[in-house]
Amino acid sequence: MPAAIHAQYVTHRYGDRTAVDDLTLEIAEGELFAFLGPNGSGKTTLFRVLSTLIPLQEGDVAILGHDLRRDMTAVRRQLGVVFQAPSLDKKLTVGENLTHQGRLYGLSSSELSARKTELLAAVGLTDRERDRVETLSGGMRRRVELAKSMLHRPRLLLLDEPSTGLDPGARIDLWKYLRQVRERDGVTIVLTTHLLDEADRADRIAIMHHGRLAALGQPDALRAAVGGDAITIKTDHPDELSKSIAERFTVQPAVIDGAVRLEQHEGHQWIPRLVEAFPAEIQTITLGKPTLEDVFIARTGHRFFGDASGDEDQPKKKRRGLARG
Repeated sequence: MPAAIHAQYVTHRYGDRTAVDDLTLEIAEGELFAFLGPNGSGKTTLFRVLSTLIPLQEGDVAILGHDLRRDMTAVRRQLGVVFQAPSLDKKLTVGENLTHQGRLYGLSSSELSARKTELLAAVGLTDRERDRVETLSGGMRRRVELAKSMLHRPRLLLLDEPSTGLDPGARIDLWKYLRQVRERDGVTIVLTTHLLDEADRADRIAIMHHGRLAALGQPDALRAAVGGDAITIKTDHPDELSKSIAERFTVQPAVIDGAVRLEQHEGHQWIPRLVEAFPAEIQTITLGKPTLEDVFIARTGHRFFGDASGDEDQPKKKRRGLARG
């Protein structure tokens, strides 16, 4: 059985800036997979490549056994895509939006009618079929987007920041439906996100940093690899304190965003030792179990939300042009 996505040495540049840098990975059929990264990490550019919105510049990609360059039409037939920006016509009803999408994919009248009924029931919107999209909440609109993307029975569902604009309840409903789609229909689901808790729900995560693959694995395995509890110390002189801790205890702390951080097993036992050794230097000291942000810090040396080199994966002019289209 071919992998859902097999990518080798994928690179994409915007002028002199490299948005995706030599990325290689494989996603198995039936996985629920997340690309996690802050703004500017390259995940949205990668999404556009995989969804055939922009051409593959360098490297090789096979999607469900079809070469992305040579057989793009066959790839598109297998894809369901949910964009970060809404793609619904707000002046049309829910049912009209789905009908229009089904016609684009060449569904017969009987098949389209059956799929509309099935999908509206699956996303809990049967009673809203005749309502205009502009009257729906953000969470309901997202569910219509999902139903729209699944009309033609795709084998691979790509979602770009699917929780954008959703309240916590709507996000829970979204993930409930995604798991139903995967379990009921065997659909492979690949999404991008900058939300740590959202990525934690995936089977596997690819953490991206400046276009490169910083970490890849199951969430629990990634956290376990951090090496212990995370200890964070606030101080007026972090560089000096970091050096002193290293000399005193033969450990390797790091200074991240003005705070001293170190990972140690049995971290609770280190708190009194550190406070007793440096009572005047330590302002606050906190202890936490490893999180995905700790994984990001361990692999990149930067905090997750303080790392973005920019808030887009490509130049603003280009991005606005795509959004309008």
